[in-house]
Amino acid sequence: MARSGACKKAHTVPNMGNISCSQFGNMIQVEEDMRIIALKTLKDSWEDYPDSEDALKAWYAVTRKSDWKTPGEVKATYGNASILQEGRVVFNIAGNNYRLIVWINFPYRVVYVRFVGTHRQYDTVDAQNI
Repeated sequence: MARSGACKKAHTVPNMGNISCSQFGNMIQVEEDMRIIALKTLKDSWEDYPDSEDALKAWYAVTRKSDWKTPGEVKATYGNASILQEGRVVFNIAGNNYRLIVWINFPYRVVYVRFVGTHRQYDTVDAQNI
């Protein structure tokens, strides 16, 4: 049985990025960027701490466009990041006034925001388990 509109190879489509073929011959969009969950947590944080807004937006923009496959690649991008166990990373934000804790699922290219707060607040949490 012939497939109509079957895709034969990867394509680049303007305004859509890279397109690949599914196992059924359908065109699918291929994610190139890291996914960050959840932007709302970052927005809530910069509403609570307006002086963190520019730094959190900058972190978001850089992280979204990154292609991290290992903790070492995170460290290469953010030299002052603290690499913890099992994909946990602590970032210094806004001149080290705030801390951002994330869990990175490297195989799936997903960054989960787990905590944003002041140093005092950070000192009360377990960064490895939050």
